[in-house]
Amino acid sequence: MKKRYLMTPGPTPVPSEVLLAQARPMIHHRTPDFSAILMESIAGLKQVFATENDVLVIACSGTGAMESAFANCFCAGDTVIVGTNGKFGERLAQIGRVYGLEVVELAHEWNEVVKPDDIARALEENPDARGVAVCQSETSSGVLNDVEAIGAIVAGYPDCVFIVDSITGIGAVDCKTDEWELDVVMTGSQKGLMLPPGLAALTVSEKAWRAYERSTLPKFYFDWGKYGKSLEKDTTPFTPSVSLIIGLSEALKLMLDEGVEGVIARHSRLAEATRAGVTALGLELFAPPEGRGSAVTPVWVPEGVDGKAIVKIMKEKYGVTIAGGQEQYAGRIFRIGHLGYFGDFDIITTLAALEMTLAELGYEFERGAGISAAEAVFMEG
Repeated sequence: MKKRYLMTPGPTPVPSEVLLAQARPMIHHRTPDFSAILMESIAGLKQVFATENDVLVIACSGTGAMESAFANCFCAGDTVIVGTNGKFGERLAQIGRVYGLEVVELAHEWNEVVKPDDIARALEENPDARGVAVCQSETSSGVLNDVEAIGAIVAGYPDCVFIVDSITGIGAVDCKTDEWELDVVMTGSQKGLMLPPGLAALTVSEKAWRAYERSTLPKFYFDWGKYGKSLEKDTTPFTPSVSLIIGLSEALKLMLDEGVEGVIARHSRLAEATRAGVTALGLELFAPPEGRGSAVTPVWVPEGVDGKAIVKIMKEKYGVTIAGGQEQYAGRIFRIGHLGYFGDFDIITTLAALEMTLAELGYEFERGAGISAAEAVFMEG
């Protein structure tokens, strides 16, 4: 028997309390019992998103939430500015093009931040733009973009909505939806919310609802209006993911017991320890210093080492599953996830497996240096 550790940026481990809650006998979704759980979950999500705006819960992946934002906020031919620095920012741009929008893509290298000045300049050049879309925490690159600064810029354009993909951000990094004037913020269940995949949640500001009213793009299942009207009756427009929402209610209790600030602080400590551990091994971090988030730590594969072998050996021999690089960075970086149900010793275990794997692959370093550096962060914290 081998104990398995899931150290990816999604799906993430699920607490036993949440698993047990999902194992309860099925209840009907058109009953007061389910309505109470749903509305309790909505209230908890508002605390996690730091918003008084409407929060919609949809049975889909995070990509479904991304698509819903475009379908509900725009008309064909609208100009939308998309800042990209990774696979999922690029996906936002792709969705916009599929819906017939004029996408102004501000492409950055994957190990760069999306610069707020670039967004400001693009808005000056496209004052009729109806939207700006950016990933807060880019899963593929681990880069954290400054959506607070971008939100302040977009707020100066009353007909332009700011769409934020915080799918790997919510529950791992600060995201003050209302204070930062973010119009649409989304997340997926399999990330910081500590659930299996299959559920998405997103916020809708008053500005976003105004955009919805003028939107003429086709939508049915993802029609926000249907979800908004159903929430007035404490229900959903279509059959919901009953067991996932029951699990969500339990997961939110765990998060709110810890406190949102406490959750963010824990993730910051885990990320700091991970970065300290890998750099102590002589490895180089992928994300720039000004844009390192707390959800995932991407690391350059050292020269002469097979990057895909690192991922394979850690999983098959040591039972620790991390993520490889995506697209042009496949085999060139590896990614250690630490958002959601993670604690200090998950990081220690992962670094131990990484050290043994690197030693097996012939990489020279001081054995135990990574573990010691991470321990120092935890002992100081």
